[in-house]
Amino acid sequence: MAITKKPLVAMAAAAALAMSLAACGGSDDEPSSNSGNNAEGAKGGTAIFFNGPRFTEHWDPQRMYIGRDLNNAGRLVYRSLVAFPASNDPTEGTTPVPDLATDTGTTDDGGKTWSFTVRDDVKWEDGEAITCEDFKYGASRNFATDVIIGGPANYLFTYLDVPTGADGLPTYKGPYKKTGQADFDKAVTCDGQTITYHMKKAWPDFPQSMASLRYLDPYRADLDKGDASNFQIISNGPYKLEGKWTEGTGGTFVRNENWSEDTDTIRKALPDEWEFREGDEDEAIYEQLIADSDDAQYAVTERRMPPTFYDRIPEAEDRYTQVESPYVDYVLPNFNSPVFKDPACREALALATDKAAWIKAGGGDKAFKPAYSVVNPSVPGYTENPAFADIPDEGDQDAAKAKLAECSAPKPVKIKFTYSGGTPTSDKQAAALKEAWDAAGFETQLDPLADTYYAVIQKPDADFDVTWGGWGADWPSIGTVIPPLFDSRINLTGDSNGNDYGNYKGGPEVDKAIDEAYAETDLDAAAKKWAGVDAKLGEDVAYIPLEITIFNFLHGSKVTGYSNNVSTNGYADLAVIGVES
Repeated sequence: MAITKKPLVAMAAAAALAMSLAACGGSDDEPSSNSGNNAEGAKGGTAIFFNGPRFTEHWDPQRMYIGRDLNNAGRLVYRSLVAFPASNDPTEGTTPVPDLATDTGTTDDGGKTWSFTVRDDVKWEDGEAITCEDFKYGASRNFATDVIIGGPANYLFTYLDVPTGADGLPTYKGPYKKTGQADFDKAVTCDGQTITYHMKKAWPDFPQSMASLRYLDPYRADLDKGDASNFQIISNGPYKLEGKWTEGTGGTFVRNENWSEDTDTIRKALPDEWEFREGDEDEAIYEQLIADSDDAQYAVTERRMPPTFYDRIPEAEDRYTQVESPYVDYVLPNFNSPVFKDPACREALALATDKAAWIKAGGGDKAFKPAYSVVNPSVPGYTENPAFADIPDEGDQDAAKAKLAECSAPKPVKIKFTYSGGTPTSDKQAAALKEAWDAAGFETQLDPLADTYYAVIQKPDADFDVTWGGWGADWPSIGTVIPPLFDSRINLTGDSNGNDYGNYKGGPEVDKAIDEAYAETDLDAAAKKWAGVDAKLGEDVAYIPLEITIFNFLHGSKVTGYSNNVSTNGYADLAVIGVES
């Protein structure tokens, strides 16, 4: 999944996906909205979530693919058939438990067919019963690739037994067009409250996929507004949105009276409200958290501490948490760019990339560790990509200049670097890359996107030559990194590149290698095949690895039961957090 990212802890990472860096907060002069005397573990009060300057791009469950949003939504408003428990044990924390289903699913054929029975005592926020048909409809929305953009639909395209058409995409085009509806109806079936998913090949870790992501969540057909549903929240969790979500400002979640804790073993739902605030810069958030002022006493954040605050950690040592995340940051040459159609130009960029300068500008070894693959080392079967093993962390300027001389692009080679910017740290890091690239002979234009990011770079015709990405395994498998990012058959459409932000097309050789890795049932042998695909990506310079992200967080002194989901994403676990006064 993308970042706002997922975790890397000592063990495994879960989801991925696409990191959206976000930060928010309230002003110091706002009065506290918490009252009462709530001891640790007690219900009541208002918790604050500082969501930062990187705004939420989707609340639509089928479009979500950012670790922060997946984490928050799954703890507050959305439930699925199964979920991960609130546990930091590396095994227990990544083992699904029943949520809206009566069990964790059954399969009698090694994972080609999965069945789940929906509980008969769970409801939507308006009191309507959650049905098998709601789950079927939620799955169907993934196939509307011209409307439901940005999510992890590629997994269904790969596994679900829906035929592929001449365009290389599923014959089913989603519930709005209904083209190929009969094909989908054979693949996902309902028998009373029992839903069955029919796969074209075995998917033994299907429940982990469902627990990690939100794309198989139920959805109400009668309330679906297509693209206009992007910020609509139809809750079946302990909280519901009060009023509307305001992009750039946020919203408030209040108790959902149609949720029953008797049906939910995961979410404690301690605060009466969760107030989400978007828009504040990271520095403004951490000034409040360090000072522990007013509402900040009741606050948590997904924003990483800016490096300029590291020397102030002793002021709040008891509220400080460091977590090694499951995310890898990387840059990608755009294969649609006239410059980077030439392999020599891409190789020159890789040789010129100074990851050491990027890391230093971002806070040094307290904030990052060098990466040598797009796969995080915590993922089982990880292997360092040989294409990047011999390039110094500082880059090789002499080799880069020599390779750039072979580049067919007009000299100087002008490139635009589009990145997730708007903060002093991200801009410093981008400037560090520019300095190294320019020293090798490129002429780099920096293009920071301060608000919406992924929705821009996921457009195949987006105007950039190089872009930034962040990813962590959707669950502990290399197969949740390589295909979601670089399998053109499931990513590239006329409207979106999915998560293949560099528009990479590996061709028959890469497609065949991916298929062979998928087909391998022995996990160790499969990991070796995935490593082989990764090596080919390195040869093609489909990406250039930068670093493994380390999370540094603070929370307010009135927050109780603070815990991070270190087994899955590294973010604050809103399922167990409360507040006191």
